[in-house]
Amino acid sequence: MTAEAVRAALAEIADAADAIHLQRFFKTGPGEYGEGDVFIGVRVPQTRAVAKRFAALPLPEIDALLDSPVHEHRLAGLVVLNTAMAKAMKPRTYDAAAQEEIVELYLAAVRRGRVNNWDLVDVSAENVLGPWLLDRPRDLLFQLAHQDSLWERRVALLSTFAFIKAGDASTTFELSELLLTDRRDLIQKAVGWMLREVGKRVDRDLLTAFLDRHAAEMGRTALSYATEHFEPEVRRGYRRMR
Repeated sequence: MTAEAVRAALAEIADAADAIHLQRFFKTGPGEYGEGDVFIGVRVPQTRAVAKRFAALPLPEIDALLDSPVHEHRLAGLVVLNTAMAKAMKPRTYDAAAQEEIVELYLAAVRRGRVNNWDLVDVSAENVLGPWLLDRPRDLLFQLAHQDSLWERRVALLSTFAFIKAGDASTTFELSELLLTDRRDLIQKAVGWMLREVGKRVDRDLLTAFLDRHAAEMGRTALSYATEHFEPEVRRGYRRMR
């Protein structure tokens, strides 16, 4: 089980035409949010299938994948890291030391800019940081939310998806208030998405109370996402508050 073996397995199914499509889809052009990212042309289901074959990959080999310039290598590494965290948190295989190692590895990758596109954040934050922080202080997420990096801020928000699924909307609301004025599109979408999930999974009344207080200062995109499952007239009412 090595990073090189994972890279070879992905290379076997890579498609040059798909690589061109993925580079456009993930905005890798000059000045775009994914500028300079490299794709070899492996779709997500295929990458997940490869990652499943290498579920027992040791952490140093996962770290090697996360240091790769190739997007699909990093995605595969994160999927395997999710599996490692899930195993370390299961009652039968619970391992607090392993959890700490996984979190440290993940945060190091985030901070050195290796978890650097929305799919990489979205596949990992709620599965690595989120579960680990469920019964811990959440200061770390506020530290990330205060960083200039778009991806660190998105990691902070998406980590709260684990809390939402556990019925806790408090941190999502706090981080959303903190990031309401961040007009970067991928932050707007993340704020709106997490707020929408609060309304769907926790309590719609909690969401409407938040929107009653903050809709006037929210960006159009965040508000649109947050109210996506509301009745048309209710959505229009919130839009008029802007």
